[in-house]
Amino acid sequence: MSLETARTEYLNVGDIRFAFRRLGPTVGTPLILLQHFTGTMDSWDPEVVNSLAETRPVIAFNNLGIGTSTGRTPDTVEQMAADAESFVRGLGLSKIDLLGFSLGGMLAQVLAVQHPDLIGKVIIAGAAPRGGEEHLLEVVDDAFSRGAPDVRLPLFFTASEASQRAGRAFVARATARSEGRDPDSGDAVSESQAKAIIGWCARKDEDDATLRAIGQPALIVHGSDDTMFPSINAYNMFKATKDAQLIIYPDSGHGALFQYPARFVAHCRTFLDE
Repeated sequence: MSLETARTEYLNVGDIRFAFRRLGPTVGTPLILLQHFTGTMDSWDPEVVNSLAETRPVIAFNNLGIGTSTGRTPDTVEQMAADAESFVRGLGLSKIDLLGFSLGGMLAQVLAVQHPDLIGKVIIAGAAPRGGEEHLLEVVDDAFSRGAPDVRLPLFFTASEASQRAGRAFVARATARSEGRDPDSGDAVSESQAKAIIGWCARKDEDDATLRAIGQPALIVHGSDDTMFPSINAYNMFKATKDAQLIIYPDSGHGALFQYPARFVAHCRTFLDE
């Protein structure tokens, strides 16, 4: 089973229906994937997800209002994290690890602090801490203005030929699923999520209280030239988190984990298996 072919399942929690896909073995600590701004399950890189699922259970899901999940997308990181926790508890899971990319990395920080009983290890890729530096709307607007064949090429990758070549390979992988794809996110999602991200970064966190409250081991991964959330965010998270490791990939932008999928998976496996 792969991300491109996995059956979409549904979980009802109260009046919300969550869409999700399960990959990998049935035993072991599940790795829950928390997605980026406007992203769906089909926005993940199959090479990353499929490789991670070779050795552990992996679960991708759509939070409220995303793809074929029902409900309205909230406009705060905290509520998105609460909804994600409802999904995990609804599956009956008592211990999980997290991989949060971009907006998902912000949710991961909240979940780690609020639910230390549930969260084991945390991977935060391309994110910012509460009160961090962001240029979301500026970078997104610039990416759309370039007229690229896929907006993720200027949004996630640097202008170098090597990075763009890796970006084109990523786009090919991420668009490979031909049946049962999630619908793209519309304005209702993007506007709420943009408000959540901007609000998260606008509210300063005295003495980095959120980061300092994360007791779990954390792996922080970032691109060297991330224009959306500059790499200083990763360094600040690393410095303030008790048990953190930091990796910054060269000549890479916001989608560094997709530019170096094999390297990223190897780093994740080493971290998760320690």
